[in-house]
Amino acid sequence: MERRNLLKSMALGATVLPVASAFATPTKKKESTIQFSLNTSTLRGQKLDLHQMIEVAAKAGYDGIELWISELEAYLATGKSLASLKKLFSDAKLIPVNAIGFAPWMAQDVAKSKAGFEQMEKEMGMLAEIGCKRIAAPAIGATNPVDLLAAGEQYARLLELGRKTGVMPQLEFWGAFEPFHQLGQALATAAAANDPDARLLPDVYHLFRGGSGFEGLKLLNGNAIEVFHMNDFTSKPRLDQKDSDRVYPGDGIGPMKEIAATLKAMGGDKFLSLELFNETYWAQDAQEVANTGLKKMKQFF
Repeated sequence: MERRNLLKSMALGATVLPVASAFATPTKKKESTIQFSLNTSTLRGQKLDLHQMIEVAAKAGYDGIELWISELEAYLATGKSLASLKKLFSDAKLIPVNAIGFAPWMAQDVAKSKAGFEQMEKEMGMLAEIGCKRIAAPAIGATNPVDLLAAGEQYARLLELGRKTGVMPQLEFWGAFEPFHQLGQALATAAAANDPDARLLPDVYHLFRGGSGFEGLKLLNGNAIEVFHMNDFTSKPRLDQKDSDRVYPGDGIGPMKEIAATLKAMGGDKFLSLELFNETYWAQDAQEVANTGLKKMKQFF
């Protein structure tokens, strides 16, 4: 009898509760804040130095630049300083968004991985001096099969190094690199790191070339991506595609509108960085290529 009365009381109580309390309207998530960056690989064929590429990017209207460690080292080899490079970025009102390097931090061989961490620390130190807060962390040194849990432990150590230097590693996968070519591998590694600063660096071409597709991006919290490489791919068979086949966003067959919608809807602040290795573009005027690339990206955002 008591049980029956209790159930009756619960039912009556439920009828007087406002509907809104049972089906609370979720707060609408703010769309991503988008800025645009030029990866200097896009102008590699024009043989410009870093100063010239900064000038081109600034004139085109980009918010930032992704440079390569090799370009930074070439700049220093001329006798110039990191302080002078920082001033170039500041004067041009450009953000040094990220840097591309090839330290073998994910190698399974202990000695190679140790050397990779030492290289990373050195490169992070240089980047910190120019105000660059990120460095790409591709799976250099890794060989098949990659133990993703072990890779997660290595990435966690790399994140600790990032906090120490102030330059955070962005976990990157390459579509044609068999040991670490899939978004799923990067997701598992980042999850295994169990670190709030874990970040992924996806790329339209690599998502296609490695067979990941683009639906997996919808599983990501918007804060997990700070830099996203923009480009497009053609109708050439997937496994035959090379970096040099990348084209401007919208000039290929990639689902650019859907990708843009996903990136905007997931929230978080993002740099969309134009990364191309197309020899046809390398033969053209650098300013024209930079201008065209920014226009092609902005049509979707």
